[in-house]
Amino acid sequence: MARIVMKFGGTSVADLPRIHNVARHVKREVDAGHEVAVVVSAMSGKTNELVAWVQGMPKATGANSPFYDAREYDAVVASGEQVTSGLLAIALQSMGIHARSWQGWQIPIRTDNAHGAARIADIDGSFLIKRFGEGQVAVIAGFQGIAPDNRIATLGRGGSDTSAVAIAAAVKADRCDIYTDVDGVYTTDPRIEPKARRLPKVSFEEMLEMASLGAKVLQVRSVELAMVHKVRTFVRSSFEDPDAPGMGDLLNPPGTLICDEDEIVEQQVVTGIAYARDEAQVSLRRVADRPGVAAGIFGPLAEANINVDMIVQNISEDGKFTDMTFTVPTGDLDKARVVLDKVKQTVGFDVIQSEAGMSKVSVIGIGMRSHAGVAATAFKALSEKGINIRAITTSEIKISILIDSAYTELAVRTLHSVYGLDKQ
Repeated sequence: MARIVMKFGGTSVADLPRIHNVARHVKREVDAGHEVAVVVSAMSGKTNELVAWVQGMPKATGANSPFYDAREYDAVVASGEQVTSGLLAIALQSMGIHARSWQGWQIPIRTDNAHGAARIADIDGSFLIKRFGEGQVAVIAGFQGIAPDNRIATLGRGGSDTSAVAIAAAVKADRCDIYTDVDGVYTTDPRIEPKARRLPKVSFEEMLEMASLGAKVLQVRSVELAMVHKVRTFVRSSFEDPDAPGMGDLLNPPGTLICDEDEIVEQQVVTGIAYARDEAQVSLRRVADRPGVAAGIFGPLAEANINVDMIVQNISEDGKFTDMTFTVPTGDLDKARVVLDKVKQTVGFDVIQSEAGMSKVSVIGIGMRSHAGVAATAFKALSEKGINIRAITTSEIKISILIDSAYTELAVRTLHSVYGLDKQ
């Protein structure tokens, strides 16, 4: 017998037939004698609808400001998961399974006070462990918890993944299964490169890089939690037949295992190619080269919740000035320019230059630690295809390259091939 946390995303619970299919997946694990907790997202499209209602309410009432109370935003948006958890509990009960739905505040999943983008502070697993002892399947509304102000707090987009991993850590689960509309983690996006292969295992560090660099399979914070607490996590497809051979394999179910590096015997030099469109490049020209300047630039951007990446600094020959170049999401470009205009006199720079329509393509692999020439291979391959590189950043296990968005698909296919990822 094992203890398993199963998480199902929005596409997996998009309508009543799919919720019934999810119930069949859960029943398979229950029938095998396992202790099971289930975490669910809102039905596909429902969160977007609820967010649109919240955003539209000030305008509908003729308010001069588009802003709204984030606590009430959470109260509305969290309702999507409440509906799904109740429906799945009903489906399981109709199959003869002892199931009950629970909201995040009932567990309780305690968060900080950052409504709309809260972080989990603590989960006491004793409540769920008691339910396991009673033979109950706890169906938990993901994406939500309770803040110190005793209000519902949501965890931000993809927060149900984080809920599931955090709950798995709290109850010391043997594994956490993340069910989605794909059957695992691939070497790159199969929609761009049909030769992309499903990976049997990926290290926590690699998955963290993939998630942060554009891969949409898992939310970044869920991978961080899994890595910190060593939660073995499987990415699986909810659309496969729940009763197909191997689906109930306890140790190696179909999908991709996200695990500690020590579990991966044969380490590829490069594991995958990730990409992110809608990047914007910002350059500050003739910035005064003195202590505190970087903090004066990036501090206000951070306070405005603008994610900065790929920072490059070039110092002038006389050492008095520097050019500072970095990237931000295209959607944050206008806000970033406003923030930078406010600090221009304090920081001291001549002009802001910006350009949207960029993409970030990244080469990721733990094997890069012990192999030379990985970056040179990428640069040579892209140059042969006539792709100009705007900026480069590296870490121990990744290389990220900024290019014009028009070349995104060509760059992904080129790098996927040059590292042999299209070979079995």
